[in-house]
Amino acid sequence: MILEKSRRRRVGAAVMALALGALALAGCNSGRATPGVIDVVGAEVQYGDVLAQIGGRYVNVDSLMTSPSTDPHNFEASPRVAQLLATAQLVVQNGAGYDAFMNTLEAASASPSRVVLSVAAMLDRRTAVNPHFWYAPSTMPVVARFVATSLAKIAPQHASYFHARELRFVGQWRRVSAALAAARRAVGGDRVASTEPVGDYLIDAMGLVNLTPFRFQADVMNGIDPSPQDIVTQDNLIARHQIVALVYNAQVSSPLTQSMRELARHDHVAVVPLYEIMPAHEHVQTWILSTIAALVAASSTRGRS
Repeated sequence: MILEKSRRRRVGAAVMALALGALALAGCNSGRATPGVIDVVGAEVQYGDVLAQIGGRYVNVDSLMTSPSTDPHNFEASPRVAQLLATAQLVVQNGAGYDAFMNTLEAASASPSRVVLSVAAMLDRRTAVNPHFWYAPSTMPVVARFVATSLAKIAPQHASYFHARELRFVGQWRRVSAALAAARRAVGGDRVASTEPVGDYLIDAMGLVNLTPFRFQADVMNGIDPSPQDIVTQDNLIARHQIVALVYNAQVSSPLTQSMRELARHDHVAVVPLYEIMPAHEHVQTWILSTIAALVAASSTRGRS
């Protein structure tokens, strides 16, 4: 299992301190409670959005990681995070090591009435080497189904409401499926490179071919220096115009990835930013659709490879 061990969530000591504090908070009223409304938490804002779309007026949603302009690996849990988790009735988190701090805080404020949904567990991908599940086109409908089922168990009097909103969500998600089918017809087979595997699931679903060795992507993701051979391979993909676009993680930068973006721009290779955290004022449907459109546009600027 490849995890982002060297930089993923550098919050060990702080999380442990907050976890101890959460023990005291577990029995406290957070002040959020509203009669008939379920307090829910999404570890990442894209999952918080699904909670909001399914739960509607019967949920109060708090998302923890919400900024697409900061490195998500440096997320720091706060006393407010501990308190939100201590009182939440439903939590959705990514799993597969991506947001492991959640497990520590949840264990510290154990609650028999709190339901924790791990997306990795929902997908049976607990040991996945690429934990960026939100870019896999099949993920969000699965999350919506589990959320609707869980909310219906918590508030059975509103079960039909939750399931109706799930059906609407799935219907809207068909736009994503249609966009992927169109993308495969337009740019399927075109070759790209990437700095990390953040968007690999979506790249594959579009029929694009990622020529970057996964070993290189995993090393960058884990904060490890890639081998000189892999760096040369990546540079050659760009300099020799073997790709139509370089896809990079816009939230995480290093001298190596910065130099590759500069090389791509110098050699007139399209550069496509991808994000780990959904931008504000988006829904997951429109976010994924805009990402598909950006990748298609980048590929189309060079034509077929």
